[in-house]
Amino acid sequence: MTLFGAPLRRFEDARFLTGRGDYVADRAPSGALRAVFLRSPHAHANLLSVNVEAARAMPGVRLILTGADLAAAGIGSLRCANTLAGAEIPLREPPRPCLATDRVRHVGEAVALVVAETEAQALDAAEFIAADYDALPAVTDPLDPAGPALHDVAPDNIAFLWGKGDSEAVRDGFVRAARVIEAAIPNPRVTCAPIEPRAALAWEEGGRLHLLCNGQAVHGMRAQIASAMALEPDRLRVVAPDVGGGFGVKNVAFPEHIALLHATRLLGAPIRWISTQAEDFAASAHGRALHGTARLALDAEGRMLALDVQAVAEMGAYLSLHGPHCPTNAASTAMGGCYDIPAIRFSVRGVFTNAAPIEAYRGAGKPEANFLIESLIEQAGEERHALRARNLIASHPHRTALGMNILEGAFPERLQEAERLADRAGFADRRKESEARGRLRGFGLTCFLETARGTPGEWARLRMQKDGSVELAVGTQSNGQGHETSFPQYAATLLDLPPEQFRYVQADTDRIARGNGHGGARSLHMGGEAIRLAAAAMLASARTAAARLLQCDPNALHYAAGRFTLTDCRGLELAEVAALEGALEGEAAHGVDLVTFPNGAHAAEVEVDPETGEVVLLSYLAVDDYGRVLNPLLLRGSVQGGLAQGIGQALMERIAYDGDGQLLSAGFSDYAMPRAADLPDLRVELREDHPTEANGLGVKGSGQAGCIAAPQAVMAAIRDALGADITMPASPEKIWRAINSRPRAPDPR
Repeated sequence: MTLFGAPLRRFEDARFLTGRGDYVADRAPSGALRAVFLRSPHAHANLLSVNVEAARAMPGVRLILTGADLAAAGIGSLRCANTLAGAEIPLREPPRPCLATDRVRHVGEAVALVVAETEAQALDAAEFIAADYDALPAVTDPLDPAGPALHDVAPDNIAFLWGKGDSEAVRDGFVRAARVIEAAIPNPRVTCAPIEPRAALAWEEGGRLHLLCNGQAVHGMRAQIASAMALEPDRLRVVAPDVGGGFGVKNVAFPEHIALLHATRLLGAPIRWISTQAEDFAASAHGRALHGTARLALDAEGRMLALDVQAVAEMGAYLSLHGPHCPTNAASTAMGGCYDIPAIRFSVRGVFTNAAPIEAYRGAGKPEANFLIESLIEQAGEERHALRARNLIASHPHRTALGMNILEGAFPERLQEAERLADRAGFADRRKESEARGRLRGFGLTCFLETARGTPGEWARLRMQKDGSVELAVGTQSNGQGHETSFPQYAATLLDLPPEQFRYVQADTDRIARGNGHGGARSLHMGGEAIRLAAAAMLASARTAAARLLQCDPNALHYAAGRFTLTDCRGLELAEVAALEGALEGEAAHGVDLVTFPNGAHAAEVEVDPETGEVVLLSYLAVDDYGRVLNPLLLRGSVQGGLAQGIGQALMERIAYDGDGQLLSAGFSDYAMPRAADLPDLRVELREDHPTEANGLGVKGSGQAGCIAAPQAVMAAIRDALGADITMPASPEKIWRAINSRPRAPDPR
């Protein structure tokens, strides 16, 4: 029996749709106290004093902590843990206190923690804390960070200066160029906006601290927290139940987690904290925020010779765990996209601003890199389609100018298929029909290349119990992707058992020996490989046990449909072996560090109302290669979710601060996101003709692809409709202004 390729519906949906999901906010142990954080209203200010005496006397208040209290207790900074080896200006990591001490550096930074018997009491007490601030000018423009230094370690507000590539080869390419295309290509700051805000429950039990949180990488979070609290990692257990979306922002520990754990250690009582959406918009983390200036050198035949990208990356007020990695090493893996560019130079200047820190957001550097090259090609005007077709990587293996080894793919074929399926040939007629109604119509056809891996290596364990059920434990982690279906589906294929027989376990540092959680489209690439090895180990152990029980040579046993048999028809069910021998187990870990390369071509078609600037996305097509497909139903859903996020970034999403560092897009009333009415049918065509050899499954990863591919496709269609350049997000006002700024034809009268 093989279930590889079967469109199984998600097992977990039954409990989600019937209200039986298990989220942090559903956990309310008896006697649990409630926590509230007092946050800075200033983007930049000296924190002169924090007077909590009146607040401590409020009804129900059990504890108030300030930055001074944490410092006195030896609580350290939350570290970034990135190094950026070889940077021209090495990474400057300022201390990031878990509660502000002498200065606040962004709106929403936590200043004090209030713990009370009820949430209302904690909120009331927070109102009575007298925090005295001396406001300072804020640094808000990443392209001109001049102003007061945010940190002593970076008096010029530069967090790092990093580069990669052969500068001499790039210079030579531009010397030989017959044509140079150049453009400033910003990728604005956005937020991940998961539907479930951050939440945590902290308690102490058996001499250990426990943290239940909606995180995406519990082992990594434990390491961060243990370091800041000077704990041995085994003195802290981190568990995540169901998670209502993360998209990167929940991959890391936050200052609030550490403050809560210290508070529960002092009080000896469980403490619950549930963030509001407004708190998360201001104080969790944001994504993207890479502002590039790119130049592309072409020869007389339109062949790409060299790409030079100089970028400024916003880091916010502090360095989050993956913040410096996303615009540098991560982006560099996809710089140049699907194109054969012999020389590339990519340099990045990271800057501090008085804003929330930047963290990984779905794609984490790869969307920015793809958007740069595809937007640059769009500057070629009518030649852009020919330019793409002429320069796509056509043979494999191919080593890119920045060192990535792409072993397989069919990039030209994907572009041709997308062009045909989107009916580019018939677009001229459709444009005329729109013009007859007073509308502008545009067609965008672009490519994408993802570099999927995330943190290398993974762990898995399969354990068959005496009752015949199989516990499947994996170090990766689901926060909505459907692992409770896809992982048992794959394990069932390997062990030739029904998937309903499996019990999925994840996200518990006590039950999962190790693992690297979510991120980088790594789960099936890394986790699936660990499951494959663990299943082989379990079957080998079971074969030895069955041979002993049947008194035969292990090699004489045939295994199928959960049963070992001999030619004389004697045999044992796998469950019988487990019942007789005790639990059967197979455990495996691997250190695979190979990258896979999901890729494809996407076509978008839009219609613009020139009177209002309103954009209607009429159609969207993706022709994608993700290697072998385990579950096409789940894969399409994952890609469509990423497409919706990428479309939202292109059309409407943007985190905005004013000149004083005040957050203007502070919640869903101010931050536009796509709704069902904004999206057409998102057609996803899957191609499996080039499976990867980077893992035993042949899969490439799909979790980030839609978010990587959609922004440039939609923006290309809008530019085509307008006949003019425009930056993300393409809001109606921005489009209206672009239309009305064009030179008008003279009045024939």
